[in-house]
Amino acid sequence: MNLNLSSEIVLTKIPVEIYRPKTAIDRSELTRYEKIHTNIFAQEEEGAKHVAESIAAIIKSKQKEGKFCVLGLGTGLSLTPIFKELISMYEAKQLSFHNVVVFNAYEYFPLTSKSQNSSISQLCTRFLDHVDIDKKNIFTLDGSISQDDVQNHCRLYEERINTFGGIDVMLIGIGRSGNIACNVPGSTVTSNSRIILVDNVLRQEMTLSFGTNEQVPPCSITMGIATLLKAKKIFLAAWSEEKAEVVQKTVEGVITDALPASFLQTHNNVEVFIDLPAASRLTRIVHPWLVKSCQWTDKLVRSALVWLCQLTGKPILKLTNKDYNDHGLSELLALYGSAYNANIKIFNDLQHTITGWPGGKPNADDTYRPERAKPFPKRVIVFSPHPDDDVISMGGTLRRLVQQGHDLHVAYETSGNIAVGDEEVTRFMHFINGFNQIFDGEKDKVIKQKYGEIKKFLANKKDGDIDTLDVRTIKGLIRRGEARTACTYNGVPLDHVHFLDLPFYESGKIEKLPMTEKDVEIVRQLLQEVKPHQIYVAGDLADPHGTHKKCTDAVLAALELEKEDGAEWLKECRVWMYRGAWAEWEIENIEMCVPMSPEELRAKRNSILKHQSQMESAPFLGNDERLFWQRSEDRNHATAALYDSLGLACYEAMEAFVEYKV
Repeated sequence: MNLNLSSEIVLTKIPVEIYRPKTAIDRSELTRYEKIHTNIFAQEEEGAKHVAESIAAIIKSKQKEGKFCVLGLGTGLSLTPIFKELISMYEAKQLSFHNVVVFNAYEYFPLTSKSQNSSISQLCTRFLDHVDIDKKNIFTLDGSISQDDVQNHCRLYEERINTFGGIDVMLIGIGRSGNIACNVPGSTVTSNSRIILVDNVLRQEMTLSFGTNEQVPPCSITMGIATLLKAKKIFLAAWSEEKAEVVQKTVEGVITDALPASFLQTHNNVEVFIDLPAASRLTRIVHPWLVKSCQWTDKLVRSALVWLCQLTGKPILKLTNKDYNDHGLSELLALYGSAYNANIKIFNDLQHTITGWPGGKPNADDTYRPERAKPFPKRVIVFSPHPDDDVISMGGTLRRLVQQGHDLHVAYETSGNIAVGDEEVTRFMHFINGFNQIFDGEKDKVIKQKYGEIKKFLANKKDGDIDTLDVRTIKGLIRRGEARTACTYNGVPLDHVHFLDLPFYESGKIEKLPMTEKDVEIVRQLLQEVKPHQIYVAGDLADPHGTHKKCTDAVLAALELEKEDGAEWLKECRVWMYRGAWAEWEIENIEMCVPMSPEELRAKRNSILKHQSQMESAPFLGNDERLFWQRSEDRNHATAALYDSLGLACYEAMEAFVEYKV
């Protein structure tokens, strides 16, 4: 069973020769805008294996020379697949770490001496505890020392690195603000190891380790930019679409202390390893016509014309032959004969993506509509990873499907319990206890007992403590109640609301359990029961905690099993992917766009606001300071504004979808 089908989703097929050039001449032509040697791989696993093999080769070379191999290591999630590859090599007896010395790149400050959330604890758990490295050769900055001792501690750390002859290989990730190690924007190229105040972006990223924003230490002790640049070799790894923007600025942008990673451009032996999603903003990927002759697909032509419209400030139908020639798109004039012909083609393509009938318009010609007219009404399942993703990402479309008479089901894939704050639990427990006192005269001893137990647990709860099963259950009930309220508001019958509670989510921690066949089977049973004509799944795979990806993988795996079994219902089913919580579809990929009026957008906002536990007090709002309803509206407004700027109909807001071919 393939539990990673979402990684195989390819919206725009990038020719291999674009991201893996065969010759030095080809590479020189394609990378003219890149200032750091950048290696692009189709998938994260392939890139991680390549990095691991490169590091292994250096370790083995040092072993032959009878020398130590000194590694400087970060602990970001981007490095985890590389660590797994190195562990696999060790377990297969292909590599030993007996001659390896490790220096940890940073540590949180202040920490207790036994903190489980320390950077070095994570590094050991994910990597060092699983190989044969001598523990005496593991060095780290100490987050438990007094602040008065930090400066001297950093000086001694630098000296210790020098006693081993410097760092041979520095392996680091990159943060969304361009930080490398914990060097936040404003760090200078001459900075050495030091204590630094954690900025808001880095603080949000650290919640993956500490659970909530409040639990993240205010400072970090980090290797400086100068320390990192002294390494003989630097590998930087970044995976996924959420890193695309910062990768582009690092590799192609100007050197500035506002983006510390840009200082890597000054190093003569640095390599960047990224997958295609992380490379999606690089010029050779997003605007290949600027670096070489292209194989012009419909999507690439659409992308080029939208880019040209934004560059010239013109709508599509006003673009001229001169505009094409002046901006490197003369190939399209040869292909289409004139700007007019190309303009009409792309204008019509975009026009046909717009529909007010997401379930198909009955008794209408559907030749140029994104959805079929028949059957009508359709059975529809909206899969929502968390109990609010349905309304955040496609609340307007969901409401319209119900109003247009379709048989709509909503399936909430996870309980979403860890995203509920403790204050919400306390508030609901006060209500339950008060209800018991008023209407039952405190006769229900179970309620009274549980009230006391939970109140005591929350009062004594420490940073990093996992909620008890009772607390997680109540948090899940809170989210169920909010989801039911939103569904009722949108006209979805409560017997069409399904809470799947997929087991992989129930770890009680941010880091989830591995997805298994049990998760897939739960989804499959619902599919077999409903036999939908339409399915909506999350395509928002940039979710920083990975839940969206796992949930979509579960649905796709279930569909694959049904396909293998020759399920008849699947032959009439279409699958649409939505976004909205963390990103939006690029316009060249949009295949259906559902417009909303101001009143419909207000109704969507009201739906999102039913999820009160996910407002200001929600633990995991990500790096975006806006609330989810604000992000959603801004993205929907932006999509409508983009269509308007291209000369298409002007709407208040729009929700976009991409079809997944089963």
